[in-house]
Amino acid sequence: MIKIISTLSLVLCMNMMSAQDFKKQTLRDANGYTYETVTNDPDQVRIYTLNNGLKIYLAKNTDAPRIQTYIPVRTGSNNDPSDNTGLAHYLEHMLFKGTSKLGTKDWDKEKILIQEISDLYEAHKEETDTDKKKQIYKKIDSISQEASRYAIANEYDKVISSIGATGTNAHTWLDETVYKNNIPNNELEKWLKIEKERFSELVLRLFHTELEAVYEEFNRAQDNDARLVNYELMDALFPHHPNGQQTTIGTAEHLKNPSMLAIHKYFQTYYIPNNMAIILVGDLHFDKTILLVDKYFGSFKYQELPVHKTVKEAPLTKIVERFVKSPTTPRLQMAWRTDSYGSRESFLAEIVTHILSNSGDVGLLDVNINQQQKALRATAYNLPFKEYGVMSMIIVPKENQSLKEAQQLLLQQVDLIKKGQFPDWLIPAVVEEMKLSRTRYLESAEGLATHLYNSFIKGVTWEQELNQLNEYRKITKEDVVEFAQNFFRDNYVAIYKEKGVNDKLVRVDNPGITPVQLNKNLQSDFFKEIISQKVPRIQPVFVDFKKEIKESLVKGVKLNYIQNKTNDIVQTNYIFNFGTDSDKEMGLALNLLEYLGTDQYTPDQLKAEFYKIGVSYNIAVGPERINISLSGPEKNIAKGWGLINHWFQHVKPDQEIYLKTVKTILEGREIAKKDKNRIMLALSNYAKYGKDSRFRNIISKQRLESIKAEEMTNKIKSLFQFPYEVFFYGSDIVAFEKIMKEYVHPPTLSYPIAKIYPEPSTGGQVYFTNYDMVQTEISKIGRGRELNPANFGKINVFNDYFGRGLSSIVFQEIREARSLAYASYVNYTHANEIKKNDYVTAYIGTQANKLSQAISALNELMLELPQIPIQFNNSKESVIKQIASSRITKRNIYFNYLAMKKLGLDHDMRRDIYRQVSTLTLAQLADFYHSEIKPIQFNTAILGKKENLNRETLHKLGTFTELSLEEIFGF
Repeated sequence: MIKIISTLSLVLCMNMMSAQDFKKQTLRDANGYTYETVTNDPDQVRIYTLNNGLKIYLAKNTDAPRIQTYIPVRTGSNNDPSDNTGLAHYLEHMLFKGTSKLGTKDWDKEKILIQEISDLYEAHKEETDTDKKKQIYKKIDSISQEASRYAIANEYDKVISSIGATGTNAHTWLDETVYKNNIPNNELEKWLKIEKERFSELVLRLFHTELEAVYEEFNRAQDNDARLVNYELMDALFPHHPNGQQTTIGTAEHLKNPSMLAIHKYFQTYYIPNNMAIILVGDLHFDKTILLVDKYFGSFKYQELPVHKTVKEAPLTKIVERFVKSPTTPRLQMAWRTDSYGSRESFLAEIVTHILSNSGDVGLLDVNINQQQKALRATAYNLPFKEYGVMSMIIVPKENQSLKEAQQLLLQQVDLIKKGQFPDWLIPAVVEEMKLSRTRYLESAEGLATHLYNSFIKGVTWEQELNQLNEYRKITKEDVVEFAQNFFRDNYVAIYKEKGVNDKLVRVDNPGITPVQLNKNLQSDFFKEIISQKVPRIQPVFVDFKKEIKESLVKGVKLNYIQNKTNDIVQTNYIFNFGTDSDKEMGLALNLLEYLGTDQYTPDQLKAEFYKIGVSYNIAVGPERINISLSGPEKNIAKGWGLINHWFQHVKPDQEIYLKTVKTILEGREIAKKDKNRIMLALSNYAKYGKDSRFRNIISKQRLESIKAEEMTNKIKSLFQFPYEVFFYGSDIVAFEKIMKEYVHPPTLSYPIAKIYPEPSTGGQVYFTNYDMVQTEISKIGRGRELNPANFGKINVFNDYFGRGLSSIVFQEIREARSLAYASYVNYTHANEIKKNDYVTAYIGTQANKLSQAISALNELMLELPQIPIQFNNSKESVIKQIASSRITKRNIYFNYLAMKKLGLDHDMRRDIYRQVSTLTLAQLADFYHSEIKPIQFNTAILGKKENLNRETLHKLGTFTELSLEEIFGF
């Protein structure tokens, strides 16, 4: 029996939820430092302000002995000079190049040459004669070779890796540049010392090779459909404001004519302590941490910021239409300009967005368009900035549906909000969803740290941030209707993304950069000082699965239980150990379930019932496993279980809905054949497995159209007759066992036999598919030997040392030394289960006119494993520190246990890796390379524009075959 909650009662209940009051208070710590905190803050964040204006955000998270670090700077592309767009982003790249102490073997000689290069770039920027510009660039290239003799490339990446950092990266956007690392907590002082040095001065080392890498990033953006649409959208929404007039990546003309002087000026203007913050969230000691931060960053000098000139946009009073063409599927994006982050208009726009589209799929777009399959997909989002914001809707039309027709579907939903034609319970449910999402997000150190840096960038206090839910709770249906009636007028931008040839692509010549020296065997005195500092080692902690996972049987069904000690959010999972390898039509049936109701509920009503109680569900169908998960407040999980079981047991067939779903599936297949990323995935899969693969083993069009809906609903109803296990992550196991007893039954069916897919040998085959794009992507894929867990440690060090990451040999050679690609890696991937093969993948994404050089460079690198003891020891130490300071916790313990079982292990494999890596030598790694990797023969997948490619280069790689989209997709 399903217990139906009264909608009125639920609304009253939600409106009466006690809104916690968050108040700022100022306290003093044991050292005498004053800090701000907020009452009732569950994370007890402390916010310090040093005498120089630097903000320090500290919070504890003891899941692992690590600290998530961010250094955000309140500046981005909006502060780029109008004649130097892309400057902030390029500066972000250069902050990885070191200083006068880090990254150089002889600064006195190097700085003279860097100054010469800077002067030449100024001359290059001023020169208008094309031939003379080329001559100046040749001179820049020549002096850069000389300067590289004194540079130690990637030393920042090496030194940060040496302390066990992960996630080393940065990003630039409109009003922010954020630098990221996750570090072991015992290395905090080293990290502070490194970052102090990094931000103390700007050295534009190896400038022209990095500039070419940024241009490759620009090319990748040209091949990114979403970016093309977004550029037009922002330009139309903000015809005067930098939000729309200065893209973060910059213009091609500005990238090719940079000014080192302008970059230095920008750094000196905005990279000052009173415009920056340090965010530290993790296993830290408050009083000790602030002392260390002040020790290293307190000496930075306060400096006045330039007066910010706000650019005011006149209100939009008409519909602005733009058209974009690319080879991908058509779609429409509409957007309205909103007020800034934290404003009431921004809050109202956020609520409206959730009324249109939300995680429960009960928004107006979800119910009236997606659920009824009137379009392939429709969604909405709200994106508030520091100044202004964007509220947007996106729709992908069905075949033979015009963009104008799709546009009317969106506008109809807006009209419903203006008329108040949406359920009364929806706004309180949306606010509850926001609360649950925030709870889940702030559970991790990374989530909390991200929230903190966002509040800093947007200039919002932590008190205001925590009180946002209270502001949302004040919003009534009447407020929303009034807002919608005033806000939604003929005042929007519409971007029509049509299928066709993009005539705005910028294609550039290969500048012919001479490879620079990397000096891999050298170390600066600063680096030596850092690695010589000894800190107490963190001892690794490995999971004892038998101890952590409690087991019981409930009516013949195995229950696995891990206690949640963090919050009141429960996760439960049904785990079926079979999937599409055994029954590919089961995936179709469970996809159809989303559109079907029961004898008691329509599908919309079912989703509404889930959403009202804050329980989310997910049905994931893989080749070997079906996983049905439920997550939400522990008090409501019984209702969630009741709903999901009712849905599966009482689902009603509907042939009309089934045929609609088939049409959507077939149209989705056509979309896949226009998507660059999906095409490269299909092509790489073909190069790896050939014709007989999971990827190509799809249900035929003929079979799809002949199936009866009853066949599918019978499959759905039969699912719980197969064996399955249940996982519970929550606090009250006794109560949950009672829930299980009401719904579970012993299995009566056996799993169908799974299809075994071959893993054919690779070698000598080149597969090419034509696609109109600026870059060319190449992926070399080779089959290794069967899985051998004894190699896991060597694999980890090999990937770190040779193939992946900013300090790897491949990255240094392909990108840093030769500027042949923005992205390049070599990755050894071990099989995910016993009796399966390992694979090695080598990837390059580059301009077509660099392809021959890039392939040659990669092949040359892979002839022998380079012997660089310093770099090997650094990689080895990095792997050891990462394992020692990582922890598998909470719900992840169970899913890690499932992964270990597939590998034939009954214990935490990190224990074996740690032991192996601790004693691993470079000679042993070289032996591993020679025995396991060097003998591998590769097939090659290449995606690019046919007319831009050198056929001779392609044929040198092996037997050349051009494949159609139908051949690689199997449909």
